[in-house]
Amino acid sequence: MSVRVEGLTKAFGPLRAIDDLSVGFQTGKISVLLGASGCGKTTTLRCIAGLERPNSGSIKIDDDTVFNSDRGVDVLPEKRRLGMVFQSYAVWPHLTVAGNVAMPLRAQKLAKTEIQKRVRDTLGIVGLSDQAEKSAMKLSGGQQQRVSIARCLVGNPRLILMDEPLSNLDARLRVEMRHEIRQLQQRIGATILFVTHDQEEAMSLGDEIFLFNKGKVVQKGPPEDLYFRPTARYVAEFLGKANLFRVAIRPNNDGASVAALPSGEIISQGRMANASSQRDALCMVRPESWRVTKGTGSGLSANVQEVTFVGDRRELRVDTPIGPQLVVTYGYERFAVNDQLSLSIAPEQVHLFDSEV
Repeated sequence: MSVRVEGLTKAFGPLRAIDDLSVGFQTGKISVLLGASGCGKTTTLRCIAGLERPNSGSIKIDDDTVFNSDRGVDVLPEKRRLGMVFQSYAVWPHLTVAGNVAMPLRAQKLAKTEIQKRVRDTLGIVGLSDQAEKSAMKLSGGQQQRVSIARCLVGNPRLILMDEPLSNLDARLRVEMRHEIRQLQQRIGATILFVTHDQEEAMSLGDEIFLFNKGKVVQKGPPEDLYFRPTARYVAEFLGKANLFRVAIRPNNDGASVAALPSGEIISQGRMANASSQRDALCMVRPESWRVTKGTGSGLSANVQEVTFVGDRRELRVDTPIGPQLVVTYGYERFAVNDQLSLSIAPEQVHLFDSEV
C-alpha cells in the first residue's frame, strides 16, 4: 500500500502550511513525519485523511487518486478507507471497551455476528480481550489509547494515520506504547504514517523519518542517516545534540585527509567519508562521538566547566579554543569541574557539510 503526494500546497490565509510538497511513503513501514509546531506535518496528514482540502496538488493511495486539484477529484474521508488515531483517546464514556471498538462497524450497519467477530479479533491484536466488557473509563491511559487503536484497526483500513497519539501519556507509558505500536505494525504488516514532534519517539519508531520545516521536507531517510549524516545544519541541530565548528580539510601524505581547526590543531585524520579536496567546511561532532583523554594531549584541549550525571552517562560542558562543546561519556570514570581533557574524534564519526555557521 503506497502513498504519494505531488505538488501539495495548503495555505491558511497568508501562511503556507504546506509548500509544494512532493513525497512518497513506503508500503508496510512506519513513516514518521517529524518537526516543530507549525512545520506542516499534521496538515499533511490531515490532507491525506481528507480532513483538510489542499489548495493544489494531488494525493494517491495505491492506484486510487483521492485528491487532484486539476481534475477536481476530492474523495470524502469516509471513502478513503483510512484509520486515524488522534492525540486524544476519544473514548465514549458510556460504552464498554467492546462497544467503543464496535462503533465504526455499527455505522456501516454490519451484521451483529460480523461485528462481534471483528471486535473480538481486534481486541486480541491489541491485548485487550480480557477488558472487553469493562467500562472504557476504568482503563489506564495506555489502555484507553489501545482502545483508540483498536477502533482504528477494526475497519481493516488500508492505511493508518497517527497524529501525536502518545503525547498525553506519561514518560514510562510512552516508551511502552512505542514498543506496542512497533510490535503491532510488524504483526499485521500495516502502513503507518505517524506524526510527532518528539525526536526520540521518531528515531525509536520510524523505519523512515521525514523531517519537516516551513512546509517542506528538508531530509528523509532511515533514522541513522538523519542523525549521523545530516544534509544541513537545521537537521543536525533538530535531531539530538550537535557540536558545530569550522575546520580546514586538507589531503594527508597517505592519500587520506586531516581535519584541522583554525588554530592548526588536528582533531582527526584518516579517510573521512564526506571529505573531498582541500576546503573549509562546517564540522559536526555528536557529543558521544568525542574521544576523551584526561590531561593534555595532541587533540583539542578542553577544560571541564560543568558535569551532569544522567544515570547511564555523564554530560560534560567544556571550554575549548573553538568555544564551548558538549561531551557525553559512558561508564564509571568520573570527572570534576576544572579537569583538563584532550578531545579527538575517529574519522568515520566526523561529518562535514558546506553551510555557513
